Amino acid sequence: MTSDGGTIDGGTTDGGTTDGGTADGGTADGEAASVMRLRPPRHRVSRRAIWYWTVRAAVGWLVPLAAQVVWLLSDLSNPAPHVLWLVVTVLVAAVHVVVMPQWRFRVHRWETTAEAVYTQAGWLNQSRRIAPVSRIQTVDTARGPIEQLFGLTNVTVTTASAAGPLKIDGLDHETAQRLVDELTTTTQAHPGDAT
Repeated sequence: MTSDGGTIDGGTTDGGTTDGGTADGGTADGEAASVMRLRPPRHRVSRRAIWYWTVRAAVGWLVPLAAQVVWLLSDLSNPAPHVLWLVVTVLVAAVHVVVMPQWRFRVHRWETTAEAVYTQAGWLNQSRRIAPVSRIQTVDTARGPIEQLFGLTNVTVTTASAAGPLKIDGLDHETAQRLVDELTTTTQAHPGDAT
């Protein structure tokens, strides 16, 4: 069970079907759909990712704001342009820190089925990807110091794709561990050359 009430394995608790079919297009007796379609994934990342993205954005704005304060204090003979730029920077920073994390939370999604991994990410530039399980080469996790404070983990699924790995950022640590375990088991059960 994920933090949003869904299951990792394509179950039906948050938008799957209940008429004998499964969320991945197969039937209840295990028959898989012959065609994987690029579609919106079902699961959201952890709500704690909003706070993580907020803190990261706020820290990123500290350097330009500090530079502008130093610039203002170094030239007090004509403070008007410095104050104007400082106010503009504060306004842009405030909008970025408030809007970006909420927007990213609404966009970032992920899902795994027995056949594929689906991801959707971005906030201005959005991308949606699908990778067949048979093409998975490695599954890794990463947690930076700030992510550890928020109990978040990032999962990277490396495939034999020129587009690079699929990344699922902002999962709660327990969900990420279950996802890695499940993908490892599923990948080992699927024959394929992963190239």
